[in-house]
Amino acid sequence: MELKKRELIERIKKREAKIAVIGLGRVGLPTAVIFANVGFRVIGVDVSRKIIATISKGKSPYAEPNLDNLLKKAIKMGKLKTTTNTTGAAKEADVAVVCVQTPLTEDKKPNLSYLEAACEDVAEGLSSGKLVAIESTVPPRTTKELIAPLLEKKSGLKCKTDFWLAYCPERIAPGKAIQEFVENPRIVGGHDKESAEIAAELFRTVVKGGVLVTDCVNAEVAKLAENTFRDVNIAFANELALICEHLGADVTEVIKLANTHPRVNVHRPGCGVGGPCLPKDPYLLLHGVKTARFRSKVIGPSRELNDLMPEHTIELVVKALKKAGKDIKKSKIAVLGVAYKEDVNDVTNSPAERIIKRLRSLGAKVFVFDPYCEESFGARKATNIWGAVKDAECMIICTGHKILRELKIDKLKIFMGNNPVIIGGERIINPVKWKEKGI
Repeated sequence: MELKKRELIERIKKREAKIAVIGLGRVGLPTAVIFANVGFRVIGVDVSRKIIATISKGKSPYAEPNLDNLLKKAIKMGKLKTTTNTTGAAKEADVAVVCVQTPLTEDKKPNLSYLEAACEDVAEGLSSGKLVAIESTVPPRTTKELIAPLLEKKSGLKCKTDFWLAYCPERIAPGKAIQEFVENPRIVGGHDKESAEIAAELFRTVVKGGVLVTDCVNAEVAKLAENTFRDVNIAFANELALICEHLGADVTEVIKLANTHPRVNVHRPGCGVGGPCLPKDPYLLLHGVKTARFRSKVIGPSRELNDLMPEHTIELVVKALKKAGKDIKKSKIAVLGVAYKEDVNDVTNSPAERIIKRLRSLGAKVFVFDPYCEESFGARKATNIWGAVKDAECMIICTGHKILRELKIDKLKIFMGNNPVIIGGERIINPVKWKEKGI
């Protein structure tokens, strides 16, 4: 195997190795096109024929800066082809990079069925001298205790003896996927020393930010720790916001002042935490220790607090409307922004979904505007801001899109109903300034 290891490393360095990228979602597609654009021959695999058809035409299914350009270039150079056949791609490739989703079940447990299915298909195409790299976010010990045995059983081969396995988590954010893939340091966790060495050489061909080599368990925990830290910080900000509500303080001003301290960095509170990662990763991190008589005192409660914020937003709406002498039933409410974060078209786990559905269940007439998203979660879709807010008793800003940061107060007063209620869920408005203007 030492000879095969050196041969694969040499082929990687010369860009002669063929790479199969399994799963062409918001992580997999950037992965595929970046490897293709540095000279590798890449086979992009996805089970969705619709996604494959779109990509084959040189068009990305996702709004992502520079992704369309890199995709078109990769196809034009003949470096990227697509298929729905995972096993066939694994047979043809020297390296399989797995980037499929790992969502939660209804009861907040890891659903690894997509990952298992993808790895089973990869295993059927696996042969001696190949590398399997997992990019999907997983609970700790998944690579060693689930993926390695699965690949061995299905392929009849042995990890380290016949093939190599590494965990190399993605560290990108929608809207900055290409930039962060290249510039952020890449963590590479090997199932064994040889696997880590090969995977590190692979990612050094595309990552400018450096490659950090460790074992796969450390890599799994580090990936989850990154997002869990942010979730806990947001929970602190949200609890601070609740405290400020009771004290009559302005949490935006409080955080601004606190953050002038060089060792303080409080995140921004909001109407909830969304996206494919932050609402999920704390559960994945805690999943592995639930059987070890461990009870979370920070991470679990923080996640629960963030999960309560959409309902707290509804409470604010009901209370404010009542104070304004209005009933939520049949009130027109404008929800601005349904994406889970600013300036993207991703609604995964968006707090806006729960807010909209709850408002509708209370009898409100909900109108939605989002310049990036078609989804309205059952509410009426407005074609512009002013169609959404016209004659509305209440406006909720759920997403901090740039266009919403430029709202003109005087124009809003003309379009909205008398004595309107404004809920700034994303803290992009100045409440003092708006009150001075008569809101």
